[in-house]
Amino acid sequence: MLSRLPVRAALDLRARSTALPSSTFAARRVYLHQVSPITQFRETHPEIPPQSAPAEQPARQSKSQTPRTASQTPTSPTTPNLPSVIETTIPAPKPAVPPTFTEPVTLTESIISLLPRLTTQSPHYITAHIHARPYILTAGDTLRLPFLMPDVHSGDIIRLNRASTLGSRDFTLKGAPYIDERLFECRLRVMGVEAEPLRVKEKTKRRQRHIRRVKSKHKYTILRVMDVKVKTLEELIAEGAQVEK
Repeated sequence: MLSRLPVRAALDLRARSTALPSSTFAARRVYLHQVSPITQFRETHPEIPPQSAPAEQPARQSKSQTPRTASQTPTSPTTPNLPSVIETTIPAPKPAVPPTFTEPVTLTESIISLLPRLTTQSPHYITAHIHARPYILTAGDTLRLPFLMPDVHSGDIIRLNRASTLGSRDFTLKGAPYIDERLFECRLRVMGVEAEPLRVKEKTKRRQRHIRRVKSKHKYTILRVMDVKVKTLEELIAEGAQVEK
């Protein structure tokens, strides 16, 4: 009996020790459940803002709105510095260079008698010389020079001042070797430039297998005869021609 009592007492103590934590834990949970709404109520209690707060809120709103308004306003595109417009003017046509003569034109009896017949009978033809090559031309003819004339452009007007013969269907005026350029006018217009097809020439030397190919493509100036005019006696005398006595 004495040995069983301490054992029962120890068992009772263990049972109480195991039961106490559960009861204390339940009590704590009840206490927590009761306190939590109070703390929540205290946290949700509205605080009275100070009087200076309403005045600060519009300022904050204006500050917060200013960057938005600045960002919303479209930025004006910056115009680059464009160069000033340069006025281009069409150059004036080159004036004809008047020839310089030391002596006036002398008109013989044959010229005085036959020149009126030559001027009245048209059309006229002329044998013009360009770089020592003769060309028989009349008004409306197209002339292709065998070379590229320098310093001329399309639309330029050229006057030929070297001719060996000047005539019509029945009359011919010959020069020795050339006719005085003050007796006639022959004007041509530059139409453009024409190029020939590409030519390839093969060149080789003896005892060599290498063949050298030379390419050439020449250009030619195209002219059109505008007018072939023979001056009258009245025009020659007005210009200062003298009659041979």
